[in-house]
Amino acid sequence: MTTALITGSTAGIGAAFARRLAADGHNLVLVARDAERLGEQATELHDRHGIEAEVLSADLATDAGIEAVATRLGDRKNPVDLLVNNAGFGNKGRYLDVSMADELRMLKVHCEAVLRLTSAAAEAMRERGRGGVVNVASVAAFVPRGTYGASKAWVVQFTQGAAKDLAGSGVRLMALAPGFVRTEFHERAGMGTDNIPNWMWLDADKLVASALADLARGKSLSIPDPRYKALMGVVKVTPRALLGGISSKTGRKYGPR
Repeated sequence: MTTALITGSTAGIGAAFARRLAADGHNLVLVARDAERLGEQATELHDRHGIEAEVLSADLATDAGIEAVATRLGDRKNPVDLLVNNAGFGNKGRYLDVSMADELRMLKVHCEAVLRLTSAAAEAMRERGRGGVVNVASVAAFVPRGTYGASKAWVVQFTQGAAKDLAGSGVRLMALAPGFVRTEFHERAGMGTDNIPNWMWLDADKLVASALADLARGKSLSIPDPRYKALMGVVKVTPRALLGGISSKTGRKYGPR
């Protein structure tokens, strides 16, 4: 049986990955900060699907947390075949309204942790000649809107560049760029979502199914819904100066408050 390690596994997209991969017969390494929730999740998935579910409590906003997960990914005796870098969060407020400490914490989780964990996993996978990494980004990566989008743009660029460098090695890397998904993300950030139209919401389980299919096809970028693919097609041909104004207005109208 293969093993998948998922960060931010206890809620939202991470939990959907855990459910799907367990149902498909993969053993799991579940990573999050809340040890109690991790234990409950591991027990449920083991009892329901008969897989082994290891738990690793780690805060990826800290060097110690990142190092603990990197060490697990580098364990050659108990290899990880698929890494899902899903841990992340949003800050409520515009640029300069958010404290520098919170901004740097976001970069630590979204960028530094993704870099270090991807590198630890990919190095071990390249030695074996097989493996996969899914780095969860966002469609916010493609529009000039805030530091969250900037951090996710880094995830996309890094992942696609690394995927090219590892082409032919047997290691697949893919950035996943979803739109709005009904998870705990906005609640944790203190963001209201009543102003977001229903058509913009995605189902986490369907999103994961589409993402895994794209990974199997060898894609380095997955935008897992026709609605958002169409929107991103428009974004590509819109001048950046105009796009910045539209993004700002749209963010104020539909973005979480």
